[in-house]
Amino acid sequence: MNYSTLKKTVALSIAAALGVGMANAQTTASGTTTPKVFGGIGQYNTWTVGVNVGVTSPVLMTGGSSDYNSYKVNLGYGVSVEKMLSHVFGLELNLNGGQVGYQNNPVRDNRTSDKTTFYGGSLVGTVNIATVSFLHRKNSVNFYVSGGTGLLTYHPEFINGAGVTPPQTPTASYYNADGSKHWITEFEIPVTAGVKFKLSEVVALNFGYTETFIDGDNFDGLLRGYPTKDRFSYGFGGLDFTLGSKSKPNIEWVNPVALVYDELYDAELRREVAALKTRVGNVETAVNDLKKDSDGDGVSDQFDKCPNTPAGTVVDGSGCEIKFPPAIDTSLFVKKTDAMGGMMRGAAWSNIQFDFDSSVLRTSSYPALDATSSALRGGSGSIEVDGFASSEGTAAHNLRLSKDRANSVKTYLVNSGVDAKRIKVKGFGETRPIADNSTEAGREQNRRVEFKK
Repeated sequence: MNYSTLKKTVALSIAAALGVGMANAQTTASGTTTPKVFGGIGQYNTWTVGVNVGVTSPVLMTGGSSDYNSYKVNLGYGVSVEKMLSHVFGLELNLNGGQVGYQNNPVRDNRTSDKTTFYGGSLVGTVNIATVSFLHRKNSVNFYVSGGTGLLTYHPEFINGAGVTPPQTPTASYYNADGSKHWITEFEIPVTAGVKFKLSEVVALNFGYTETFIDGDNFDGLLRGYPTKDRFSYGFGGLDFTLGSKSKPNIEWVNPVALVYDELYDAELRREVAALKTRVGNVETAVNDLKKDSDGDGVSDQFDKCPNTPAGTVVDGSGCEIKFPPAIDTSLFVKKTDAMGGMMRGAAWSNIQFDFDSSVLRTSSYPALDATSSALRGGSGSIEVDGFASSEGTAAHNLRLSKDRANSVKTYLVNSGVDAKRIKVKGFGETRPIADNSTEAGREQNRRVEFKK
């Protein structure tokens, strides 16, 4: 092939990659949202399309024999579509084509050279090696390996010892009876190692090296009958383009270690932990008060209506001496309070809010749920617990999520002593929003559970 043309093609590809990357970096970086740990794959862009161009050779970096004693470098090209299933693993469909050149010097087997035209398609699994990193917060370089299988269609043409291509007749190899080219289809196994460089949130530069192993021995136009298979290599460079919303990051470039670290130090989470510590401290204080029994009569001071009774005195449940016949102590019938001896904190019947794509109760919702439970246990009748969701995701998913949120609230109330038969659960999905779903603040208000008497 023309090496000057090849150099110009590669140079123009790199220049185009840098230009597109800089343009996208100015328009997309500012609008990217931050995913949450265990928030689901819907928080990310997972589809990528790529184009590439490079050179082919029958020689592999891993070694091996060849039916020719030399080779030629030729042009190859390809396109790809990738779907990431996690931070580190995805599936990729590759379509590629080009030519592979062989040469004999001196002439061997009455052939001076061979040129094989090929087209192939394969499905491979891709593993990203550097996505999960404990050394770098943000990834801009990502190494990967891939492997899979597919079908390869090819047609060899050779020049004989006289320096001419045999005529296109039935007696010549790889031609049909009518003189048309005879194409051969066989299985292929491509194995690739490469590296990607992030140019922007949308564009990445991709360099790779693929070794393709063919289930046949006539790819090079020579069927020697050896128990070996033909193969060829393809070194390439190209561009990968991320598909999807500009507000979502590409999952290939998100480091989950940094994501976990950031969420552990999230301000809202720290406030919830502090509130939980306060609740635990109050419970421990109440338990210690319940255990305190100054006069040793078996009734804690908090419930002892007759303190300082003499040792050995038989007392009732309120700590007072039992007299015969025993008198009914009407002071035992007192109004119940919470474990801290005060009114229940939190507003009963308040809306219960949830995190994105989650049906797990926030600790900050416990006071309102406790107040609601107390009101239910102190009254009669039944209530309806209605779940809702914001507009992200499909309508079917949001309907299931709203029912899960309503059931989470019902489970909490039932565990706190409310009769399950008094609670009816409904899910309304993303319908009936109370705020604008086009803003994050509005979507947060719509991720809720309401009580309906």
